[in-house]
Amino acid sequence: MNAKNGQGRAAQAMPDGRKPEPGGWNRIQIEVDDLGGFVETLRKVGLRFRNDIVTGFGGKQILLDDPAGNPIKLFEPPSK
Repeated sequence: MNAKNGQGRAAQAMPDGRKPEPGGWNRIQIEVDDLGGFVETLRKVGLRFRNDIVTGFGGKQILLDDPAGNPIKLFEPPSK
C-alpha cells in the first residue's frame, strides 16, 4: 500500500461516489478501543455509516452520519 494514495486518505471518494467538497467534510473524531464491536452495536440500533471500516497505516476508521447528516469519524489507533 502506498502512503500517498492508499486506503484511509481523506481525499478519496466514499463508496457511493461522493467526493470531498468544501464545507461538507469537516468532522469530529472519536477514538474507540474496539471499532468493529462499536460499529456493530451502532448498526444494530439503526445508525447509518457512509462507508465500511477502512484500515491503513494510522489505524482503522469509519464515518458515521449524525442525525443532521454531519460526518463523525470513529477511529481506532493501531495496536502497539
